[in-house]
Amino acid sequence: MSAFRKILMATIAIASLAGNALAQDVKVLRIGLDGGENEADQVRRTECVKPGLVKATGVSEVQLFPSPNYNGVIQGLLGGTIDLAVMGASSYASIYLKDPNAVTPVLTTKQADGSTGYYSIMVARKDSGIKTLADAKGKKLGFADPDSTSGYLVPNVSLPKDIGMPVKQYFSETGFGGGHENLVLGVLDKKFDVGTTFGSAQGDWAQGYTSGNLHQMVSKGLLDMDDVVEVWKSPLIPNGPLMVSNKLPADLQKKVTAYFAELPKTDKACFESFTGGGYVDWAPVDQSFYQTIIDARKSVIGG
Repeated sequence: MSAFRKILMATIAIASLAGNALAQDVKVLRIGLDGGENEADQVRRTECVKPGLVKATGVSEVQLFPSPNYNGVIQGLLGGTIDLAVMGASSYASIYLKDPNAVTPVLTTKQADGSTGYYSIMVARKDSGIKTLADAKGKKLGFADPDSTSGYLVPNVSLPKDIGMPVKQYFSETGFGGGHENLVLGVLDKKFDVGTTFGSAQGDWAQGYTSGNLHQMVSKGLLDMDDVVEVWKSPLIPNGPLMVSNKLPADLQKKVTAYFAELPKTDKACFESFTGGGYVDWAPVDQSFYQTIIDARKSVIGG
């Protein structure tokens, strides 16, 4: 072996060892919060996982990184500045289409009946006189966020089949509410005539169903379901994934996944808080579970 080749091989070996050491020496786990509800409530709901994650993984600290919108967390996961997040299927699809190796979807929430899906639900104020899609023709439609599955992607895929034309031709105007919570508040404040949010479509309407944004808003006293009506409901949407960054070492990814998988048993109250309530357990998932949403996103929005 030439002297040059020996030096080159030694350099590669040293760089590899240094890279492995850095990869294994993760001190901080960073959880992204997507802005689907107000920042204070998202932080409050998520805080409970921090001590358990520290203990389960051996890191020194778990930090929460709230974003004003979905794209901030998407970019963080793509760039490696966020290590894990729970987001909707369309947000995962956005990441996958840009870099299929950036994250791994590992778990999704499960309802009491065993289902792992939810619905896009269009609501209007009860006093608006809008009760059906026909009533909503020519009105102003609000979406939650351009990276929301139920608040944007699915309505743009499913609504044209029900109204017989493109969304922008049917409604007088469309806009974004800045997350699901703000979207519903925008409907109540007459910023939008109708708006798309999400819910389980199971259980009591007065409680905003059993899970989803409507349920969370009712639980927080932000919404009285007597003030709104359901105008439209989509086909079933797969629940969004808990995603773990592939920039984390493999053993750390396994520890993170194991911690969350056991959370419904080890700390049910924290599980309910972290997931927003209305769920009983996790179900394991992988990329294939979201292929239909990936295809839809590519078709409607692009890569």
